[in-house]
Amino acid sequence: MKPSATRAWIPAVAVLVAIGLWEAVVRWAELPHFILPAPSQVLQTLWVNRDSLLQAWGFTVRLTFGALLLAAVGGALLAALFASARWVEQALMPFAIVLQVTPIVAIAPLIIIYVDSTTAALLLCTWIVAFFPILSNTVMGLRSADPHLRDLFQLYRASRWQRLRWLLVPSALPYFIAGLKISGGLSLIGAVVAEFTAGAAGVETGLASRIQEASFRTDTPRMYAALLLTSLTGIAIYLLFNALERWCLGRWHASQR
Repeated sequence: MKPSATRAWIPAVAVLVAIGLWEAVVRWAELPHFILPAPSQVLQTLWVNRDSLLQAWGFTVRLTFGALLLAAVGGALLAALFASARWVEQALMPFAIVLQVTPIVAIAPLIIIYVDSTTAALLLCTWIVAFFPILSNTVMGLRSADPHLRDLFQLYRASRWQRLRWLLVPSALPYFIAGLKISGGLSLIGAVVAEFTAGAAGVETGLASRIQEASFRTDTPRMYAALLLTSLTGIAIYLLFNALERWCLGRWHASQR
């Protein structure tokens, strides 16, 4: 078996063994479902409630990727501005740091008060969580360009666009993707935390609302089913950006060799 195939099977086998042990312990100890449901019961609950849970999952996914897209575009543009003008970074970076270090659960109630649309407020809360890693990583990447290459571009009187296209963007790309990988998971966490804080009800609600509803009814299997969807979404986001990293950097960057 090839080493890459072995690396793919080992975590899958470990997860299956853990699920099997979980099922065996619940059945052997005859634990009631409201204390710890068996994996088979969680899957059954997920299937029975698939319409409601998948609708909530779709809302959480749209919120996560919407905020991540805004964070990627805004972070990259602001990083380019920071890298081109140091005084702009000195003026604006404190605000970015304040947003990063302030717990989202502390400012979400204020945002929900000031923003009329609940969906827009949730999107803003999620964006705040996802924005800073992309900004800081991209700034570092733009400033990590080889100084000898910088001198060479200056010697040949390259234009700003040529320096950006052929020197700064390739230098910043690995850092930008690393920021995306961090922000991908954070945006999902931010979306769920913002939904918990908002406590929204109605059609446009996400997985956090389903978990809250299930907790009010002590419906533990449904809580686990919603958590399972959340975890699978986080894993899918991680694998998506891993694939993007291999596609963008696999042919030339040392980290992929």
